[in-house]
Amino acid sequence: MGIAVCGGAQLQCSFGTAPANLMVLPNNKCLTSQPLATIMDNKPFVNILPFAMCQSMANPAVASATAAAMGALTPMPCTPMTAAPWAPGSPTVMIGNMPALNNSSKLMCSFGGVIQLTNPGQQTIQVP
Repeated sequence: MGIAVCGGAQLQCSFGTAPANLMVLPNNKCLTSQPLATIMDNKPFVNILPFAMCQSMANPAVASATAAAMGALTPMPCTPMTAAPWAPGSPTVMIGNMPALNNSSKLMCSFGGVIQLTNPGQQTIQVP
């Protein structure tokens, strides 16, 4: 069984240089100490905050800075680009008509990064 994810959960991107926290708006109306998350809590700069610096060459800012530095990888500020929902989520537990987010879900960034949960924000609520 997975663990339900709530606001304040800690995230890490495979191309980011620092962790970030998941921000969940209270419109799901399902609370622990923080609102519980769904697979649709994937909006950049609303739910997904920047991971400090990005090291992905698929990021145009990193590619141009690296080219200007004669090929030496030059990280640039992270700008999350998440278009698809978290996957797979928990299809049997619905929060506001959306599947609940569990700690094994992953989110893809358009620049190639894989965002995963390192801490779900709470430890007591389990979801299948």
